Amino acid sequence: MLFRLIYDDALAQAAYLVGCQRTREAVVFDPERDVDRYIDLAASEGLRIVGAAETHIHADFLSGTRELCERVGAAAYLSAEGGPDWSYRWLTKKSGGGSYAHRLLRHNDSFDIGGVRVRAVHTPGHTPEHLCFEITDRGSGAGDAMGLISGDFVFVGDVGRPDLLESAAGQVGAMEPSARALARSLREFNALPEYLQLWPGHGAGSACGKALGAVPQSTVGYEQRFNHALALASDEGAFVRDILSGQPEPPAYFARMKRENRDGPAVLGAVPAPRPISAGDVPNGAAVLDTRPWEQFRDGHLRGALSAPLDRSFPTVAGSFVEPGEDIALVCEASEVDRAVRMLVRVGLDRVVGFVLPSMISSAPGLVRTKEVDAPGARALVASGRVAVLDVRRGAEFEAGHIDGATNIAHVRLGPRIEAVPRGKALLVHCQAGVRSARACAYLEKRGFDVTNLAGGYAAWEKARG
Repeated sequence: MLFRLIYDDALAQAAYLVGCQRTREAVVFDPERDVDRYIDLAASEGLRIVGAAETHIHADFLSGTRELCERVGAAAYLSAEGGPDWSYRWLTKKSGGGSYAHRLLRHNDSFDIGGVRVRAVHTPGHTPEHLCFEITDRGSGAGDAMGLISGDFVFVGDVGRPDLLESAAGQVGAMEPSARALARSLREFNALPEYLQLWPGHGAGSACGKALGAVPQSTVGYEQRFNHALALASDEGAFVRDILSGQPEPPAYFARMKRENRDGPAVLGAVPAPRPISAGDVPNGAAVLDTRPWEQFRDGHLRGALSAPLDRSFPTVAGSFVEPGEDIALVCEASEVDRAVRMLVRVGLDRVVGFVLPSMISSAPGLVRTKEVDAPGARALVASGRVAVLDVRRGAEFEAGHIDGATNIAHVRLGPRIEAVPRGKALLVHCQAGVRSARACAYLEKRGFDVTNLAGGYAAWEKARG
């Protein structure tokens, strides 16, 4: 058996290529949408991809399962446990007509990829349809599973959040029943053999949990001993209270990902290759994603541009602030264009029409400057009554301490909550350290608000108190 992890640092997402070296066949678990990476990796190992499997209908990225079905004729292995609301709806919509090769799996169903046996384990809670996959290397003579591809069920040091059907997808009343279902699934997990390796779907930085570890894999036994959330599962009431408290606000694009992954992501084909353009050639109405450092953006940017440096937050910022039907122009070095485009298509933003070199921005006409103030200046503004304060941190951060009179909206939720942003005054916008508020200021500026960023954020505000 061959086993490879393919990790996306920006979305903290793990896909797995599992192959049989005897038959030269492979399956990809939880692929993202730019599937050429998996195809090339398989080819480099002398394998061909014959299957694509999903642990669940994802909220944080667009699945590449349909893309692999189209590109290499892979069979789709998907959950049949989601009920009418969370069943896959794209399997009969093959390009050119007909149905994709597929198999819908229920608890304890299995399929083989050469000498590799894959058994589905229904683990509801994070989502109703969630499956884990036990992997057994029968080709080597093993009769017991080696490990568990756990998706968003159990992570290293955490478990998948059960609130997203309600907090992201808007299914009112789903949160607590999902938490109780998760507790039941975890109690069954606690009965698994300790030696099983654990291969989770996310690591630290993912919004699919609140305390994920940065280690890429674990064992069932280690998590049984040291995973705080898992340890609480025996006390269902305590578990529900704990798991539903302090979860980060889901980015605005999560609801769209759930819907599109259920109904069928658009077939991408080749990864878009935008052409170089001048600042003056940016199409009217296009979303401009300016990847330059904040200081350069603050001191002069194209009107309506969004501040989106190419760090790990890039796909989340873009997904939360750009609509999928919008044309997109990047302000980006040529060497970074492919990386940026891949991060965009993974969250369903495909219409990347061009890129402007950062060196061309300073000479462009009509540049806009974003206001920024230090903590003493911010205190003077607040004392004058000339500004309303908008705190774009997470709700849990806000509850731990905030500026009197501030309105709290997490920066990744500004789009759907734009009507709650204070009006009638200029806005002083802050987060904890000044980074998230910088992204928020650019978005709010585009939406017509008069904004000032608090450099250094709430930490600087508190430091200036005395």
